Amino acid sequence: MSNILVYELDNKIYINLTNKCTNDCIFCLRKDKDDVCGQKLWLDNENSNANDVINQLKNFKMSEEVIFCGYGEPLLKLDVLKETAKYIKEKYPNTKIRINTNGHANYVYKRNIVPELKGLVDEISVSLNGENSEEYNKYSQPVFDNAYEEVKNFIKACADEDISTVASVVDGYKGQHLNLEQCEKIASELGAKFRVREWIPNGYS
Repeated sequence: MSNILVYELDNKIYINLTNKCTNDCIFCLRKDKDDVCGQKLWLDNENSNANDVINQLKNFKMSEEVIFCGYGEPLLKLDVLKETAKYIKEKYPNTKIRINTNGHANYVYKRNIVPELKGLVDEISVSLNGENSEEYNKYSQPVFDNAYEEVKNFIKACADEDISTVASVVDGYKGQHLNLEQCEKIASELGAKFRVREWIPNGYS
């Protein structure tokens, strides 16, 4: 079985670069299933490069938006992401490129990687998932300490680069609700827009 690196959902193209992640979110779709709309996103290996992604992209009619989002954290494959985004921007300049990320990249790479994304990415959506570190840790279960502060710093770094930045939260997990007003206030203070994603109990079918 070959790796599914590119898939479609809601008439948009998604890119699934890796299954690795620095979070183990309790609401993550991959905890309950191995597919999105029948497209199996668990990879056989982590060896795919930008050419592999681009070759699969060529099998799709380009959509208005491409989103780096799959069964892992896309920025853990930073070089592959940048090379793929560069290809899309050069060949399809009117296509919007978005990254859905947990906001841990600067911690992982020990540098601010955001300037490297400017001009390649139109929007970055960062999972805030809480109004404080205790709440964030409960839902996101990061593998390192002080992750919540890293997320907030990453959101601000994106906004400071004038990249359209969205801080998102998942609300309604098994009847549990966040203080959305406070989460939105934090997003605004960091220079980001705010988005609420309703928890999908059975994932995308």
